[in-house]
Amino acid sequence: MRAMQLSSPRPVAENPLALVETAVPDPGSGQIRIKINVCGVCHTDLQTVEGDLTLPRLPIIPGHQIVGIVDELGAGVTRFQPGDRVGVAWINWACGQCDYCRRGLENLCPQAKYTGLHANGGYAEYTVVDARYAYPLPASFSDAQAAPLLCAGVIGYRSLRLSGIRPGQKLGLYGFGASAHIVIQVARYWDCEVYVFTRSAEHQRHALALGAAWAGQAQDTPPAALDASITFAPAGWIIPLALGHLRPGGTIAINSIHMSPIPELPYNLLWGERILRSVANVTRQDAEEFLPLAAQIPIKTDVELYPLAEANAVLQRLKASQVQGAAALII
Repeated sequence: MRAMQLSSPRPVAENPLALVETAVPDPGSGQIRIKINVCGVCHTDLQTVEGDLTLPRLPIIPGHQIVGIVDELGAGVTRFQPGDRVGVAWINWACGQCDYCRRGLENLCPQAKYTGLHANGGYAEYTVVDARYAYPLPASFSDAQAAPLLCAGVIGYRSLRLSGIRPGQKLGLYGFGASAHIVIQVARYWDCEVYVFTRSAEHQRHALALGAAWAGQAQDTPPAALDASITFAPAGWIIPLALGHLRPGGTIAINSIHMSPIPELPYNLLWGERILRSVANVTRQDAEEFLPLAAQIPIKTDVELYPLAEANAVLQRLKASQVQGAAALII
């Protein structure tokens, strides 16, 4: 099968992914094999390719927003049948036995494996995954429209939940890429006022078109104090600014698997029972709740499509903030 494979992490400008021919994987017990149609491109892929994340194995095939068709079943699988359309997200496997897994927090399982990091991902023609971590997709979404829902959408939904935002409240979004352009649609469905902070004038216009009440830069003061915020940009310097825009009792959810250091900040920014918390991965519950909600709203995903062989170029565009909405590879 064809795949874009990483053998040695380095800056994406150096085209670290190579188009290779490799064996089609066989599903093991409890797994399904998927013939991939589309795979979304994510900032975490960029951080994998450039080595910002510790890589547990090399070579590795990135990609964790996978949409495809079940091609073969491993022993013991009854949840799916060949021909079913499914999606695969960031979490690829968890032990199911630890305290976190027993409490439905498999995202914190110390043995968890992640798609495109521990297990080969979706920049390829086929992949295998534990059947517990594949999801039926609403028929109303095309393959391309569904791909961003599997990471940008699901992790955005978890971030909304952990931020504690309530219908009608004021929500801040810092950064406006693939995840934020989905989150704003959920928040507006809940009648929240949304305030967007992004340095890109094009992204500001996009936010306003999707119903933002205001758009500016992180250094700007919004016209109202915010009840909750989500930061998407992996930039620690944003956190003190975001705390300064937050009302007492509010929460900032940091939606980033990797971020530059948070600078020293005066205690008065945190004072007033403000909460600062990270968002670590996703759970099956997040996906199972969010995908039907996305169809109900319905979410509209803006997706730029590219051939598999152009994965390096897409990651370069993503790093330069040149992607409007989300990007995906046609396999």
